[in-house]
Amino acid sequence: MVKIWKRRGFIPAVIVMGLVTISPKLFTKQINAAIDSATGSQNTEWYQVVEGSIYDGDTLRVERGGEELKIRFCGVDSPEIEQPGGIEARDHLRSLVAQGDDFIRVVPIEKDQYKRAVADLFIVKSDGSEVHLNSQMVMDGHAYHYERYSGNCPQPEVLVMAENIAKEQSAGVWSNPDAEKPWDYRKRN
Repeated sequence: MVKIWKRRGFIPAVIVMGLVTISPKLFTKQINAAIDSATGSQNTEWYQVVEGSIYDGDTLRVERGGEELKIRFCGVDSPEIEQPGGIEARDHLRSLVAQGDDFIRVVPIEKDQYKRAVADLFIVKSDGSEVHLNSQMVMDGHAYHYERYSGNCPQPEVLVMAENIAKEQSAGVWSNPDAEKPWDYRKRN
């Protein structure tokens, strides 16, 4: 009986670990399918990330044919550089972008009050798989789902799921759930 109890305790842990392990792939497939069906390929644009242009965990600059574009991640807010976790968020985004090839897929959604393009962003890895940077940053605990501004995102529920995984794992910003959120920090400063 004791062996069965231990086994029962072990099985759910393996199942949970398996779900967490495959979650990024499931998110990428879900969001790619939703974007493809909602916007079609005509709204997908390919750019190169401007070297040294990742200043924080939710904004970067890209270029194509001499045109430069500053992009804000749709539905995502990472800690400001001055906040705890801000430098880590920036560095994590840099590491994710470095895993891709020379181009980044941009699905523009709207312009924000600072005239930045708000977009969903994807990198294509050398094996051909894509990583949805918006949800990956949230799931890895380096950004929050910014519910106030996610209504126009193609798949805000993916950001909700990504944040739930980060919370469950106490990843990054969720290692201290009482930490000041970036939107509160900006209001205060």
